[in-house]
Amino acid sequence: MDIVYTINTAFLPYAAVSMTSLCCFARGPLRFFVLGLGLSEEDKRKLEQHLARRPRTEVRFVDLDDIRSYFDFSFDTAGFHPIVLARLILDRLLPDDVGRLLYLDADTLVRGDIAGLWETDLRGCAIGACIEPTYSLKRKAALGLRGRPYFNAGVLLIDLPVWREKKTGEEILRYYRAHSGKLFANDQDAINASQKGKIRPLPVEYNYQNTYDYYSYRLLEKNCDYPVPSEKEIERARRNPCIVHFLGEERPWRVGNTNRFRKEYARFLTMTPWAGQGFEAGWELYFRFWRMFNSFTRPFPMLRLFVIQTLMPLMLKTKHR
Repeated sequence: MDIVYTINTAFLPYAAVSMTSLCCFARGPLRFFVLGLGLSEEDKRKLEQHLARRPRTEVRFVDLDDIRSYFDFSFDTAGFHPIVLARLILDRLLPDDVGRLLYLDADTLVRGDIAGLWETDLRGCAIGACIEPTYSLKRKAALGLRGRPYFNAGVLLIDLPVWREKKTGEEILRYYRAHSGKLFANDQDAINASQKGKIRPLPVEYNYQNTYDYYSYRLLEKNCDYPVPSEKEIERARRNPCIVHFLGEERPWRVGNTNRFRKEYARFLTMTPWAGQGFEAGWELYFRFWRMFNSFTRPFPMLRLFVIQTLMPLMLKTKHR
């Protein structure tokens, strides 16, 4: 099983947690590809030795000194680190012997066997992904996605030979370039808009986002202009998600968070060479107001969603990974 992460130094502890959790549940051999920016030789050695403790597991590093050198146009990632764009050029960065691969954001936690995900029939598509049901309808319409699902790019099942054959990467970059490298959700928007109708939907449990905790099934249906997965599927994923994706600001490594998976995250962190590291202080006041906001808006979920969608552009401008 080939697994790909794109990370910088700041996200290395979180990626180590994600990799460790995956190792605890995977049944077969694993080959990790870490597309890294600014990773020290010491960091790479620590991660390599850590993963080597699991039989039939290896890690390969692909150093990206300047991600901008791979693009023939300028771009603005609006507060996100440019390393996120590396997933658009996987065909250039990975060796020819990679067939199917699973791309995971570093801010994911694996909680179960992903064999079912890995064996998903993509039905000729280059990409499989899970929906993001609370994405703004207005922004979707601007991408030409009215009536179509919008997918989150934090977990991607990719058939790399098909990606190359269909020139998927070129299509995505062409769209991104045509929009001057300025899109609200960067490469995620470019993937969705350029590949509309070409992405295989995956079960919600493989990219579980906290939006499913905050909003009812009825509200999710109301916010989507396409058929959402069944209430039974979403409820099953809510009870026991296979892969959790920590979207938003309430991440388990930030001091003062109340994320319901924070204890699991902390347990896996203790298994890594970065035990006790990577926690971000200074969030206590923020989370105090966050809890007040959630308490106030609980009876008014549509108001909560409106506020989040309105404030998100402002928050992204100050967000750094």
